[in-house]
Amino acid sequence: MRAVVQRVTAARVEVDKAVVGEIGPGLLVLLGVTKTDTAADADLLAEKIVNLRIFSDVAGKMNLSLLDTGGALLVVSQFTLYGDCRKGRRPGFDQAAPAEQARALYEHFVDVARRTVTRVETGVFQADMAVSLTNDGPVTFVLETPAS
Repeated sequence: MRAVVQRVTAARVEVDKAVVGEIGPGLLVLLGVTKTDTAADADLLAEKIVNLRIFSDVAGKMNLSLLDTGGALLVVSQFTLYGDCRKGRRPGFDQAAPAEQARALYEHFVDVARRTVTRVETGVFQADMAVSLTNDGPVTFVLETPAS
């Protein structure tokens, strides 16, 4: 799995101009699933993200996690994270998981996050979404399993 994690002061996702998910301070996670991913990968990545110490403490050091701050999580599926642009001018998506596998692991990731995070919002799987955010910092990380 691959996740682009952005610390935000606000983020929202719209489908057909209707807001389907919106958060204030917290993390926006763009989540991609590859063919070899498993539920164990989703477990590991979700736990890593919610416990990642990337929020500032009173001294201004990145020392607090999403759980420490009580922030929210917005998770948006994004198969293009597995787009391979090394050859030619059109990305190849051979490594992206088929839709049903990706949906199951995306939903599993969200379920795991909901066990510990008070507020978890999502996009709509396979929908054409408009994502907007105010990146806080900016702070952005890319995490992958199994090397997360």
